[in-house]
Amino acid sequence: MSAALQNRAPSAAMLRLEGVTAAYGAVEALRDVSVHVDPGEIVTLIGANGAGKSTLLMTIFGSPRARTGRILFEGRDITGMPMHEIARAGIAQSPEGRRIFPRMTVRENLLMGAQSFGVDPAPGLEQAFTLFPRLKEREAQRGGTLSGGEQQMLAIARALMSKPRLLLLDEPSLGLAPLVVRGIFSAIRRLNAETGLTVLLVEQNANQALRLAHRGYVLVNGRTTLEGTGAELLARPEVRDAYLGTH
Repeated sequence: MSAALQNRAPSAAMLRLEGVTAAYGAVEALRDVSVHVDPGEIVTLIGANGAGKSTLLMTIFGSPRARTGRILFEGRDITGMPMHEIARAGIAQSPEGRRIFPRMTVRENLLMGAQSFGVDPAPGLEQAFTLFPRLKEREAQRGGTLSGGEQQMLAIARALMSKPRLLLLDEPSLGLAPLVVRGIFSAIRRLNAETGLTVLLVEQNANQALRLAHRGYVLVNGRTTLEGTGAELLARPEVRDAYLGTH
């Protein structure tokens, strides 16, 4: 647990979803979901494909819009807020599939993450290259020529360039080798411990995610079915059987 989380006084949740329902046309993807993320926490959402994990992150950003319920960020109702205003409020997302600019260099990708918000890029570049030294080595290389792991590092670092208070991470381990996954999760842990950055993580690698997270939620068919600390959920037989492949 980060020093920032251990030392903070009790406070209101940084992010709170209250009875949120969301859909794609007639297909309901989230059903009356209520979750919260406190300042300085790493919270993970686990579940099978199609459970609604990525939809939950996208709904926070307003696409799709919540049909019922509300979403609060630092006590402010952002449910109907335009996407660019949600980002400017202090939330950043590293999406599934990375979505970097393949023809731009590593440095240019990072600068885009800062310029969109009018922030000084120097601190963000320093943080990116400290957190992911491989990006410094590849600074002048085009994003599309990077390995999958390097592209994931770049996607996370670019999201951090806007100096967010809440980082949404969607499937950061997807398609990566186990050694690379360990490096990515180690960087997330370090980022949280050293800066107190709050993280909401969607991840199919339940074992890694729950070992990283302070708390977690299990989503099944668009509903939250379990909640607890990472250790508590790892110990639940139904979680081990469904998501960890152990008995």
